[in-house]
Amino acid sequence: MVNSLYIHVPFCAKKCDYCAFYSEAADGALVNRYVQALTTELEMVAADLQPQTVFFGGGTPSLLNLCQWETIFQAMERLHLRGAAEWTVECNPATVSADKARLLRDHGVNRISMGVQSFDPGLLERLGRIHSREMIFKSYDILRAAGFDNVNLDLMFAIPGQTMEMWRATLAEAVALNPEHLACYEVIYEEDTALFAQLQAGKISTDEDLACAMYDELLAAADATGLRQYEVANFARDCGRADELPARACRHNVNYWRGGEFHGLGPSASGYLGGFRTTNVANTRVYCEQIERGLRPVASSENLPPLARAGEIAAFGLRMTAGWPLAQFRERTGFDLEQEWQGEMRQMIKLGYGQLSPERFQLTRRGLRFADWAGAEFLRS
Repeated sequence: MVNSLYIHVPFCAKKCDYCAFYSEAADGALVNRYVQALTTELEMVAADLQPQTVFFGGGTPSLLNLCQWETIFQAMERLHLRGAAEWTVECNPATVSADKARLLRDHGVNRISMGVQSFDPGLLERLGRIHSREMIFKSYDILRAAGFDNVNLDLMFAIPGQTMEMWRATLAEAVALNPEHLACYEVIYEEDTALFAQLQAGKISTDEDLACAMYDELLAAADATGLRQYEVANFARDCGRADELPARACRHNVNYWRGGEFHGLGPSASGYLGGFRTTNVANTRVYCEQIERGLRPVASSENLPPLARAGEIAAFGLRMTAGWPLAQFRERTGFDLEQEWQGEMRQMIKLGYGQLSPERFQLTRRGLRFADWAGAEFLRS
């Protein structure tokens, strides 16, 4: 049985300037059609699914109206897919109402990830966000009133025009809300986004030194407020635990980083099952058409050779502050990290980016800043 489920909701009120995920404007008739198709896709996989973690991402899942959510919940109840220990829904602060928050909580959703990005009005406009700073506080209060006691705030740094003072102010306002989790990402200039076009046209520029300083500021702020880093960009409250993971860590994402299996449903969603990585078609209308014809909406399927998959798992796992316990990696992949990646590990240690103990290999705090580069070194073709 697969214990992890991702569902992609591809609708947004407006495409953000930095976003490269598949999304489109919400059209009432198409959203209804998507919801019906999604419930059918759930039926297609239900026999192989016993979810302990569920994650609705997007897009903007909170754009779905009460009736559409009810349809999804009824399907999950009918298919015995309720009761996950961790059930996350991504929300935009402009799309949270008291009725919707209560509906989600009453039906088992117990974790909210809210896309704040910044508290600065000018930077929100720069990013193409539709919410105001006032909406952030209002939505947060609504979620708490509905009974949510596990809330993540997404923040971004190294935004064009963002100064260190702006970043410190955003961090201060975020931690003052006392969330259980922070996810803080440096702006990435993805092709086919408005920000990438502006960078290519010379309208904006990057400052790597400032980005590094902002990351250091983030680590200091998290340490000072009891949010423990457990992955490059993720920080969570311990709640009295001293385990490898803080109590409020996102278990769904940890499954990705540890190379676990998961079903991915909805347009453009990826899944990993039985050694095969599948990706659904990135077109909502085509997705609906294929499901309505009784077909799985899979656009591609890839079976990685064992060593290539092990290298990918190594790369993702090194993003976690705990790195890879050597025995766990061997159990998960069948390969010995010390033998197969001996040269890469020596290189990381020499640079001060990695450290090896009898139990595990992990990146240092400095090395985590360059985890993407370090991870790429562990990939195998």
